Amino acid sequence: MTRIAKLAAIAALLCVALPSQATIISYQTALGPEVAGATGTGFVTVDYDTLAHTLLIDANWSGLSGTTTVAHIHCCVPTPGTIGVAVTPVTLPGFPAGVTAGTYDSPLIDLTLSSSFTSSFVDNFAGGIVDNAEEALIAGFNNGTAYFNIHTTTFPGGEIRGFLSAVPEPATLALAALGLAGLGWSRRRQA
Repeated sequence: MTRIAKLAAIAALLCVALPSQATIISYQTALGPEVAGATGTGFVTVDYDTLAHTLLIDANWSGLSGTTTVAHIHCCVPTPGTIGVAVTPVTLPGFPAGVTAGTYDSPLIDLTLSSSFTSSFVDNFAGGIVDNAEEALIAGFNNGTAYFNIHTTTFPGGEIRGFLSAVPEPATLALAALGLAGLGWSRRRQA
């Protein structure tokens, strides 16, 4: 086996081994106007821990037309649709009200608790069974049918939002880069 082949094999093994240890899946989106006349923008990251069954939300926003009232994660509807709240009835825990710009770092949201979901989400998307709600929510994240939004005094139905999508993990990116490098190397050898 050539030196390059050995290095490629080692790199491939490392890339395959890393995801098996990973338990955090990140979803992100830019936040933009949900309705005409809205002026705010922002960004949100939602980290899902597959072993602990928890969510952590990190959001920042600015330039809102009104002051914040509540924020939610909604699920499950294709973009640009709207649908009811899925996670945490009323508002996200500790979400700051009364500001036009700010940040939010959520406490852990335990997806094994019925209080983490709205009853309408459990009834409509989890077959009425709380134990199925986490799976339904994560399917919505993975399918791009879940969105984060912020409501304001000017737009009580929601001012800014964004549909969440998975962020490729570093090992996946490394594996893709290795594949591209291999293709480049094979093309070079053929020339």
